[in-house]
Amino acid sequence: MELKTTTNQNMQQKAAVFSAIALLIMTFAAFFAQGYVHSSLVIEGDAVTTLKNIQASQVLFRLEVLGWLIIIIMDLIVSWGFYVFLKPFHPGYALLAGWLRFLYTAILANAVSHLVITKSVFQNSELGTSSRVAQQAMDAITAFEAIWSFGLIIFGLHLIVVGLIAMKTIIIPKVISILVVLAGFSYSLIHFMYNFIPQIENVIGLLELILMAPMVIGELGFGIWLFVKGKKVTMN
Repeated sequence: MELKTTTNQNMQQKAAVFSAIALLIMTFAAFFAQGYVHSSLVIEGDAVTTLKNIQASQVLFRLEVLGWLIIIIMDLIVSWGFYVFLKPFHPGYALLAGWLRFLYTAILANAVSHLVITKSVFQNSELGTSSRVAQQAMDAITAFEAIWSFGLIIFGLHLIVVGLIAMKTIIIPKVISILVVLAGFSYSLIHFMYNFIPQIENVIGLLELILMAPMVIGELGFGIWLFVKGKKVTMN
């Protein structure tokens, strides 16, 4: 019995480290793929300019797709890692959190497939930057953004469940638990509004700016805590 407890504890500690490393890698990949490449190449409402930007920076666009693929792999690791780490505290909620993250990752993978379609559109076309080709590429990019945004509603629910589990533990600081819940609530609220009440896009954009800090700090803070403290956790 003691050997089994020790084995489970070692697995829990390893899950904390793997999850933390995956979260950090994912953060840097997201800053590059979305924060730098996607935001600089894609011009909202201007399909022709967007296609010209992609054609002029094909290597950069391929690196964006690679960045998203890395994020998908890291998300799968986090799905497993969070489940293993949180299971001793609340098995049912830990399983729910893991499946929600897995579902979000599946939605993200579907979204990223549209970026691959975008790449094939301008690679296979001999029509230059014609409006038809540009619109095809823009439609694929828009589909990526819309599907990913919907997935972030699920992602937010995942963080809320993780935060609620963390609140019920003694070892995880309450401030981190609250930040994770707040981050999850922010993701779900903002992207629910983007998907179902887009008429107030300006208000949503302002709200997103206000909530950006807790959205970033919540999960990243939990990841740093997992790396520093989670690998030392004991259930004794």
